[in-house]
Amino acid sequence: MKPTTLAEWLDYQQRIHALGVDLGLDRVRAVWQRMGAPAIARRVITVGGTNGKGSTVAFLEAMLAAAGQRVGCYTSPHLIRYNERVRIAGVDADDAALVESFERIELARADISLTYFEFGTLAALDLFARADLDTAVLEVGLGGRLDAVNIIDANAVIITTVDLDHVEWLGPDRDSIGREKAGIARRDRPAIVGETEPPKGLLEALAEQGAHVERAGHDFYVEHEAHRWRWHHHDGTVLNLPAPELAAPVQYTNASAAIAALHALQAVNPVELERIASVGMHFPRAPARLQSLGGSPELIVDVGHNPQAARALADWLDTQPGRVHAVYGALSDKDVGGVMTALGSRIAHWHLASLDQDTPRGLPASVLAGVLHQVLPRAGFDTHDNVSQALAAARASARRGERILAFGSFFVASAVLSGAGS
Repeated sequence: MKPTTLAEWLDYQQRIHALGVDLGLDRVRAVWQRMGAPAIARRVITVGGTNGKGSTVAFLEAMLAAAGQRVGCYTSPHLIRYNERVRIAGVDADDAALVESFERIELARADISLTYFEFGTLAALDLFARADLDTAVLEVGLGGRLDAVNIIDANAVIITTVDLDHVEWLGPDRDSIGREKAGIARRDRPAIVGETEPPKGLLEALAEQGAHVERAGHDFYVEHEAHRWRWHHHDGTVLNLPAPELAAPVQYTNASAAIAALHALQAVNPVELERIASVGMHFPRAPARLQSLGGSPELIVDVGHNPQAARALADWLDTQPGRVHAVYGALSDKDVGGVMTALGSRIAHWHLASLDQDTPRGLPASVLAGVLHQVLPRAGFDTHDNVSQALAAARASARRGERILAFGSFFVASAVLSGAGS
């Protein structure tokens, strides 16, 4: 039976391709060409990297909107509703628009098999091409070189960070992963590197591709002041900016890279860039990036799911008072021990949540407990069948003035933001 609703289409897409992840551009490019391969916007910025992509997209969107531009953003995965993945002029795509796009893709693909992610990417491109956009911002789903968004030649790219994640697809070390992520860059076009110490493989691959590389700490850098900061570029540009609304020290890095991309594209003059960057610091839309849901004890939710993200969480926790209760769940392809080690004694008690009922990749809490006992043998913990139970237990045991940090997976963040345990 032909799918008609958005839910039916999403179920259909998860059933028709043999592999959940099938990296490569040939199939998705062929379908896009059958659809006419129209320009999706007057300017395209692609954002890749291990961590920080969603926040960087949010800063770009906020700054470009402040400049009066019509912006489209494609991100993944979603937290609550699939519609979040495609946003045009600040509004999530509605069900009808997505269904119509899926119907066009289905007609064009004929005998070409597509993954769930490839369907979604083509839908975003299709809707953007019909929306008269000034700028489209595309977030890489996995890696870069073979990710579906890479069928689009970006005017500028940002590579936020490179760390160990998805090693079964991208390679066993930072150099290998960096080479994969460098694949989104194009010759003679800006490639912004957000790390001050990127892997050699990333820089070598960018040089081989002939990209115009600008590196954090070399071509641009940040200077902190009380409640403000300055963004400096080697060409003499200096922007005086308010602190980002998004919490965590790492957000200065993400914001700085977003500014560097707009500066490299010369989209606006330096005076206007300072204005829109200042506005952009206040209005980034990035749920579950150290998002406070209030309460007493305060509930914080974050999508951090690998050791690099955990180190960023640790840096933030070092600036915060009070004991911390963690609600933690993870997927089977993640370095659970590395995450736990990075946070260490900052967590007073772990409430471990099973995710095996949410996704085939989800780990049961008993496995998490086994890893925790190995890497932090003195850590206190309890195990729960799901995020709802873990969050309820954390709320019951945490006292006023303490904090609950729910993290480890988009599945954890989604459950918390959907009201699990409330």
